[in-house]
Amino acid sequence: MTNGSGDEYSIVFAAGGVFIRGFDHESPMSPYGDDGYGPWPGLVDSVPSEFAAYVTEPAFCHDAGTGPFLAATVCLWRGHDDAAWQTGALDYPETDDPDGATYLFDLLSAQTPEVYCDYASDYFGRTVDPSDVTAIFDHREITPDLVRRLNPGIGLADLAEALDTIGYRC
Repeated sequence: MTNGSGDEYSIVFAAGGVFIRGFDHESPMSPYGDDGYGPWPGLVDSVPSEFAAYVTEPAFCHDAGTGPFLAATVCLWRGHDDAAWQTGALDYPETDDPDGATYLFDLLSAQTPEVYCDYASDYFGRTVDPSDVTAIFDHREITPDLVRRLNPGIGLADLAEALDTIGYRC
C-alpha cells in the first residue's frame, strides 16, 4: 500500500509466516531523521532469519543517495510456530502513535466499507457510496460504471495492471 503522500506498508505472506513493514513518513521514528538513514534502534535487530531478507528487500527500501535503506517505522512478524505477533525491543518516543502503526493500519484492521467511506471523504475530499465500496469488499465484478462512480477520473482499463497485481478477477 502506498497512499501517494509518502506513507506505505507491505505485508508478506511467506513460507515461514508473515512479515509486516510500515513507513509513516511523518513519524519521529523515520529513518530520514537519522543522518545515516538507519532504522530506529531495535526496530529490526531481532527479525528472525526466515524474514531477514525483507529488511533489505529493494521494494521496501528507499535510496537517499548513500545507498538503499529500509523505509520502516514499524516492523512486526509472526512465524508459524509463534503464539503471538513479534516486534523488536523498542524505546518509543513519547508521542501519540510514534511509529505510525495506528495511522497506517487502522483502515486495514477496521474491515468495513463505512470506515473506508469515511477515509475517502477525509483523504480525497469526496463522498463515496457505501454500496459501491461494499461491492469491492464482496469481490463483485468491477464494471466500468462502478469505477466511474468511485473515481470519475479513471476508467476500468486504467486499473487493469493493479487489479492483475493483486489478483482481483473481474
